[in-house]
Amino acid sequence: GDGNEPGQLAGRRHKHDGLTQGSQSISLGIHGGGADGPILHHGGVAQGVGQALWEGAMYDNNGQLLTGSMMDYALPRAHQLPDIEVLSTVTPSPHNPLGVKGIGETGTIASTITVYNAVLDALRPLGVTKLDMPLSPEKIWRAIHQQS
Repeated sequence: GDGNEPGQLAGRRHKHDGLTQGSQSISLGIHGGGADGPILHHGGVAQGVGQALWEGAMYDNNGQLLTGSMMDYALPRAHQLPDIEVLSTVTPSPHNPLGVKGIGETGTIASTITVYNAVLDALRPLGVTKLDMPLSPEKIWRAIHQQS
């Protein structure tokens, strides 16, 4: 998508270095009622974006974990994330008498696939149709140059 619909992120890739940049905010609709605020939703979105772009366990040829400490394991930083807008909708669950729903995973689930689809949408004109996560700059760069 072009990033103008809720739950979509317009992605751009840089041909020379493979870095990705989101040009719109990620918007997620959730059930209201005390579930507002950056701590609950923004952290979930950051976790999902991190999974899509940076987080991954790497092993050497002998099976030794190479990303076993926080010095080696890439995590999202605030300056790397898009603006996050939380939208609230009140839609009680029909599956229990209280009408309550879980909210902890909302941002995580939606943001991972949103970022993944945005990156692939940006790469599709270059012939790249599939990549495994995380979508690191090196992986994107290699995919672009393999199609050239």
